Amino acid sequence: MVVGPQGGAYAPRNAINAEAVKAAIDARSKARGDPDPVRAWLVNHLFRHAVSNIAAVSVTSAAQARDLLGAEPAWLAARLDAPGPVPIVWVDPIGPELLEVEAQVLEFLRSRGGTRLDGKLELVNCPHALAAWAVEHERMAEYMRRGWRRSHPQALRQVCATPHGHLVELIPGNPALRDEMAYESYSMGHCLGVFADTTRLRGGYGENYAHAVHAGDLRLFSLRDHRGEPHVTMSLLTGQGNLRVDQVKGKQNRPPVAKYRDDVVVSLNVLGVQADEQPEDCANMGIVFGPTGWQPVAAIDDPETLARLIARDPQLYTHLNGCPPLVEWLVAMFE
Repeated sequence: MVVGPQGGAYAPRNAINAEAVKAAIDARSKARGDPDPVRAWLVNHLFRHAVSNIAAVSVTSAAQARDLLGAEPAWLAARLDAPGPVPIVWVDPIGPELLEVEAQVLEFLRSRGGTRLDGKLELVNCPHALAAWAVEHERMAEYMRRGWRRSHPQALRQVCATPHGHLVELIPGNPALRDEMAYESYSMGHCLGVFADTTRLRGGYGENYAHAVHAGDLRLFSLRDHRGEPHVTMSLLTGQGNLRVDQVKGKQNRPPVAKYRDDVVVSLNVLGVQADEQPEDCANMGIVFGPTGWQPVAAIDDPETLARLIARDPQLYTHLNGCPPLVEWLVAMFE
């Protein structure tokens, strides 16, 4: 049984794997190199939100706890013997809902530099941050609908041809970089190039991304058709000696439409992008990384490989036209 929020900012719930959830959040923050105040906020407020409000598996027996955790917490028996109003749950430390919320609040936190909240992040809890993020993105969407930006070809580097157009990189250090970021955002309806000062292109979400590009921590790419119109925006992290997926977004921050799946596969392979775990944005498209590089999950015909992938990301099943009995049986376990 899956249970969700119980009400309030941080609802009362007992998570049998609370420490594992906190450790996973902390590990991801350290791997990204988040500033100490941001990491402290995530380990505090995102952790509390995950344990309290994110959909989780309801735990009703010691045997179930052992299956989920590999062990039985010392406090569990007493809670099961004297059931009360506070649910007992198991939260997936790498579940898609947690990762999505983490990406949203991280974007919100990074954009607070230079604002009245700079140095005061602990005044904002996770539900408030998520609400502010939603309001700001709706405001951005309205701005995009009413605004206009033109492309600056001198700020683009051609990378490769793709089935429906070509991949370009927004050139770090180019004087028109911020203008091109604003054009990408205007065309795509997301926050990559949305600046608080729309005249000077400074501040806001755009400042965060521009700073990361300038520092060499992030590279920005755009899949464009033969008319130069963007259809997919990719941001890639440059750490650990190779490129890794940060985000792969279609219009309005949605997953890219299926038409551009092969374009994304070609682009990731040409750029030599690596992955230790399957990035959520790629899984949402039905794209996976393996020994032969990036490919659509529908192109994999080995049952054991498919079973391992589906076990890790059950959503990949929706991108299959048909699959072996082993995979069908595995999927049935999640229903």
